[in-house]
Amino acid sequence: MNSLRSLRSLAANAFHRRGTERVDLCARGLHPRSMPTDGSLRQFLDQQMPEALRLLERMVRLNSFTTNRAGVDQLARLTAESFAPLGFVAESVPSRFPEYAPHLVLTRRGRSPHSLALISHLDTVFPPEEEARNHFQWSVEGDRIYGPGTNDIKGGSVMMWLVLAALRQHAPALFEAVTWKLLWNSSEECFSPDFGEVCRARFDAGTLAALVFESEGRLGAEHLMVVARKGRATWRVTAQGRGAHAGSNHAQGANAIVQLGRVVERIASLTDPARELTVNVGSISGGTVLNRVPHEAVAEGELRAFKSEVFVQAKADLLALAGPGDLRAKTDRFPCEIKAEILSESRPWPRNAATNSLFEIWQRAGTEMNYAINAQERGGLSDGNQIWDVVPTLDGLGPWGDNSHCSERSADGSKLPEYVELSGFAPKAELNVRAIVKLLERARIKS
Repeated sequence: MNSLRSLRSLAANAFHRRGTERVDLCARGLHPRSMPTDGSLRQFLDQQMPEALRLLERMVRLNSFTTNRAGVDQLARLTAESFAPLGFVAESVPSRFPEYAPHLVLTRRGRSPHSLALISHLDTVFPPEEEARNHFQWSVEGDRIYGPGTNDIKGGSVMMWLVLAALRQHAPALFEAVTWKLLWNSSEECFSPDFGEVCRARFDAGTLAALVFESEGRLGAEHLMVVARKGRATWRVTAQGRGAHAGSNHAQGANAIVQLGRVVERIASLTDPARELTVNVGSISGGTVLNRVPHEAVAEGELRAFKSEVFVQAKADLLALAGPGDLRAKTDRFPCEIKAEILSESRPWPRNAATNSLFEIWQRAGTEMNYAINAQERGGLSDGNQIWDVVPTLDGLGPWGDNSHCSERSADGSKLPEYVELSGFAPKAELNVRAIVKLLERARIKS
C-alpha cells in the first residue's frame, strides 16, 4: 500500500501512476459536464424513492441491536440481496469478537485500477425489548420517518443504494470503470477496532476515498458534511481502601467511596472547553452493605478530544492520578490507593488536507445545485476515525434526521424518538452523485 502522503496527493492532484499506459476517464466522455442539467437526474431519484422507502422499511423492521447476532445477520443478507441487482458480490467477514455478527463487504469490480469505498454499519443501539416497550417501530408522519436506525444509519445505507442506482443510470461508463467497495460494520455502536482492519485490508493504491454515510448535520438551511471527529478513550479509576465495621471499628477503615469522590472531582476538572476536551464520569459503584466501611469503589467514563496532542495529554493526566490517595484511616494512617487505566481508545480524526480536498468537491457540487454545504467537526465517533489516515475520508453523506439513539416519545412532545427526514433523500442523493462524478473525473490514472 502506498504511503498516506501518496494517497493524499492522489486526492489533491487527481492522478496516479501505475506503469505507462494512460487511462483517461475524461477522454471517455465522463467529464462532470456530461451529468444531466435538465432535471432528469432528480427525476430519476424521485422515481426511485418508493423502492428506496420499501427497502428502508424492511431494514428498520429488522431488529439489529449490536448483540442480536441473528438480527444483524438477517439485515446483512437483506442488504446483500438489495445490492445484488447492481452487480455486487457479497463477502461475510467474521468479527474478531464472537459476540458480534460478521461484517459485510460488497464488491463490484471495475475496468480501471481505481476504486471508491462506501461505508455504513448494520447495528443499532436498541434492544428488541426496548423497541417493544416503547412501541418504537416504522412510522411515517408527515415528512418524518420514525423508527430504529432510520437516521443512524439505515437511512445512510439506503442513500448508498440510491446513489449507485443513479450512477449506473446516468453515468454508466464511469459506473462500470470504477471498482466499488461497500463495507458495513456489524458492531459500530460498540468498540470494534477489527472493522478498521477489514477496511484497511481492502484499500489499495487505487482507492481514491472512503465515503462514510452517517447522517449529515444541519444548521439552518446549511447541510453539514463531517470533516473531523473527536477521538474517544474509555477509562476506569479504582479506589482501594480498607474495610471495617461501620459501628464498632469505624476509625480503622479507609473509605474507598469517599476517596473516589475526591478523585472524581479531579477527573471532572480535566474538562477544558478551550481545548475542546471533555472528560465525563459515566458511572460509579462501590461498597457492599451499609454497616461496613467500603474497601473498594470504581468509577468509569470517557474522554474526547479533536486534537491528537490534547487526546494524548488527557490520557496521561488521567493515568497520573494513580498512586497513594489522600484519605487515610484515623487509627494508623493506612492510605487508600488509586489505580487508573485506559480501557479502550479510538484515535481522533483531525481536520486534514485530504478530507478538506474531498469536502471542497462536495461544496462545489452543492453550489452548482444551489444546495448550501458547510463543514462540521463532530464530537461523536464513526468508522471514519479508523481509516482517515489511510485514505482521504469524508463523512456525513447520509440523509438528515434527529434524535439518534432515542426510542422514547412523550405525550407533550418533549421526547421524540429517532427519525429521518423523508424529503431530504433525493436532493442529498443528487449532491452525492454529482460530487462523486467530480471526484472520479479528477482522477487521470496511468496503468
